[in-house]
Amino acid sequence: MDVPRRPTSQALLTNLYAAFNRRDVPTLLAALTPDVSWANGWEGGVVHGRDEVAAYWRRQWEQLEPVVTPTAFGTEADGRVAVTVHQVVHDKAGAKLAVHTVTHVYRLDDGLVTEMEIRE
Repeated sequence: MDVPRRPTSQALLTNLYAAFNRRDVPTLLAALTPDVSWANGWEGGVVHGRDEVAAYWRRQWEQLEPVVTPTAFGTEADGRVAVTVHQVVHDKAGAKLAVHTVTHVYRLDDGLVTEMEIRE
């Protein structure tokens, strides 16, 4: 009997960035644990739970057009996955507001994101 293979953490996270860039909230939320802890890189602080994360993304997308592209993946000593990302942020009129590289660090549990932090 074939057991379906779970995607690797790199494949899972690559798919999440693609979903974020498409503004595909259902796909994004399906990859998060119900009690996810997510860094609020736009307003500051941390949001908790799928509903708060979805509301945060929607507020952000009402004001900004961020595109986030993973460029490198690594594994931390504690098993978390560190993803170097290139971010380009435009306002709704199309003016470029920011271009920078940061690291997103994810804790995964059974193929779902339980935590994301941002390192400058």
